[in-house]
Amino acid sequence: MATGNGTPEAANGSGTVADAYTGNWVDRYAPAPLRPYFRLSRLDRPIGTWLLLLPCWWGLLLGMGFDGRASWHDLWIAVGCAIGATLMRGAGCTWNDITDRHIDGSVARTRSRPIPWGAVSVPQALAWLVVQALIAFFILITFDTAAIILGIVALAPVAIYPFAKRFTWWPQIFLGIAFNWGALLAFAAHTGTLAWPAVALYLAGMAWTLFYDTIYAHQDKEDDALIGVKSTARLFGDNTPRWLLAFLVGCVALMTLAIITAYLPGQSPLALVVALAAPWAMGWHLSWQMRKLEMDDPDTCLMLFRSNRNAGLIPVPFLAVALFL
Repeated sequence: MATGNGTPEAANGSGTVADAYTGNWVDRYAPAPLRPYFRLSRLDRPIGTWLLLLPCWWGLLLGMGFDGRASWHDLWIAVGCAIGATLMRGAGCTWNDITDRHIDGSVARTRSRPIPWGAVSVPQALAWLVVQALIAFFILITFDTAAIILGIVALAPVAIYPFAKRFTWWPQIFLGIAFNWGALLAFAAHTGTLAWPAVALYLAGMAWTLFYDTIYAHQDKEDDALIGVKSTARLFGDNTPRWLLAFLVGCVALMTLAIITAYLPGQSPLALVVALAAPWAMGWHLSWQMRKLEMDDPDTCLMLFRSNRNAGLIPVPFLAVALFL
């Protein structure tokens, strides 16, 4: 495979992306003309979709525990969030790659992405972004008015995030704002309003994002230093484990607060106990990640980052079972 722009491999979309899963479905089964666009949307790397989706499911389940009711429309909210997360993650990544096209070409892990590789032009990427966003909007308008408003407001942090690493050492905060918005949106889609439990859950998700994306950023810290890109990984350096512990504690504490304020005083004590197991079980997974962390080993950092799909799934069965108690 060639290693530069304008090659035949770039033109026909046969070149894979460096950090994609080996043998992923895009590389194996997608039609060749569509592969560069699917790679632009990270469909060959689904972990980001999970990280965007899981706070949505948390918010929906917390909303159901908050008002003690459920309907068939909640099933559509869960499915609609899954489709919407795939589309909006794709649109966000497309926008990120458009804005970062010059930076990505200077970083070993990202220079094989479709735009710096030469497989997709900027106008083509913009058109693909619009298609994804429009389909996501049609799903959004099937939700409650409050959720629709929140969905539209969410475009602001999505638009700002790619530029954050240029002006702040804390770009992960902007990622957390964008990636956990679904907790607010799904809660509002079910309840028709926002409440303090949703806000606490949202902040818990932000702490989680700071945790996993700091680990992720350690993959690129050397290249980032050379080109002047900021990140919490570079900011924390050898103090990263202390910061990760703080984010872990913050995530567990804030999710615990969200559950307590949602379930008291109306729900049964047993339901509250089962629901409270969710953040504590998730916390054990995050502590395992800290024990395994090797900050100077990019492969370990990527493995731990990807393991956050499982970390984020852990609260789901606890919150779901609590609804029946």
